Amino acid sequence: MTSLRDRAALLAGRAAGASARRLGRGGGTALPGLVAGAIASDLVRSLAERLPQGVVTVTGTNGKTTTAHLLAAILAQGGFEPLANRSGSNLERGLLATYVAAADRFGEVAQGGQAIGVLEVDEAELPRLFPRLRPRVATFLNLFRDQLDRYGEVDSVAEGWRAMLTELDAETTLVLNADDPNVAELASQAAGRVITFGVDDHSVALGAVDHASDARFCPNGNRFKYDAIYMGHVGEWHCDCCGRFRPAPDVVAREIELGEDGSRVTIVVGETALAIELPLPGLYVVYNALAAAASAHALGVAPEVIASALAAATAPFGRQERFQVDRREARVLLAKNPAGLNEVLRTLAVTDGPLTVLAMLNDGIQDGQDVSWIYDADIELLAGRELHLVCSGDRADDFALRWVLAGIEPRSVLADTEAALDAALAAAPEGGRLNVVATYTAMLDVREALARRAGAASYWETPSEERAR
Repeated sequence: MTSLRDRAALLAGRAAGASARRLGRGGGTALPGLVAGAIASDLVRSLAERLPQGVVTVTGTNGKTTTAHLLAAILAQGGFEPLANRSGSNLERGLLATYVAAADRFGEVAQGGQAIGVLEVDEAELPRLFPRLRPRVATFLNLFRDQLDRYGEVDSVAEGWRAMLTELDAETTLVLNADDPNVAELASQAAGRVITFGVDDHSVALGAVDHASDARFCPNGNRFKYDAIYMGHVGEWHCDCCGRFRPAPDVVAREIELGEDGSRVTIVVGETALAIELPLPGLYVVYNALAAAASAHALGVAPEVIASALAAATAPFGRQERFQVDRREARVLLAKNPAGLNEVLRTLAVTDGPLTVLAMLNDGIQDGQDVSWIYDADIELLAGRELHLVCSGDRADDFALRWVLAGIEPRSVLADTEAALDAALAAAPEGGRLNVVATYTAMLDVREALARRAGAASYWETPSEERAR
């Protein structure tokens, strides 16, 4: 049974969330957790301890929400009962809000014997939460520049992770991206099992380290060398000076074919090769699927269950979600840093024919208030394409200038989300597609506008709430 204090905290959080939604003050993905945490200061620890199958944490700069979403789908098909912060609210208040949402009217969180937490956690917040969550599996995706005004340099986040892992419990399995030097190095801190994942297919490699590279040098200051670069600094790396090198991954992606609407890939788990058609496009989604597969493998899920769940994958909120509006399909693509935007651009580049794009740039606290990062993204990749472009967001003018410098002239620049969405939909052919490329808070705004126009659920609604509409 939940303690009386914890029950009171969950009930108060539940009431706060209901009030926020009723008053139109957001989806209640943070406020319930703030209220609950104020009443029971160690609620994260006590609730994590009550999950019979433990907790899986997923962290990294890019891909947390998609990876956690895919992993939860795999685990559900494998007989687990995942409890996940599916809206992507990944600070402590977001994790607590997940528990609040799962609480019944008596303040109890129903927990079957297969209940497991699948929690994406902010990369800077993880060191503080890690000792309280005591994860059964800790999955680390990548480290790229992101919100330098909040996180600082990539090395600072990596150092926080290394310090955190010095107190690592031997019962925690680390799942690490072997292709990212900063992440692969965490294996040296492991007290227990380590499972690595990576890509082994030079056909999808880039020609050189791009502007989004954030781990060019080993700790001794010598430049890494690469046999293949897959995105940013992520690839098959080694250092001739210190002898460090990318370990052979335990879970591997091979035979990758990147398409406009999905990807074909063979994922090798142990001795089993799984030919999968991922219904979500982009090499970065292949990495997310790999991380989810490796995490599920760490939990003992059978390879055939992993393959089946990945082949049936749906998009998590705001990450390749699609809406039917005005006889057009609108696809939402989150791009919040140079590496992420480059991968979105790479995904758009494989599209045949004309492109219609609504590019949205905000500079809110959750986005990072320094938007100079857009100059480290390779927007020039789309130069020369037939491209119908509308720029929007709080920094619409800045984004428009960046596209102009890349040789792409916007059709219009409109700060207002609704006006920009109208213009972009009008530019897309009937029966065609509008690609919405947006930073985080801009994505929340435009996703809500699209959901309203399409008659779909708000991002905070559960599937049961959506069916009841």
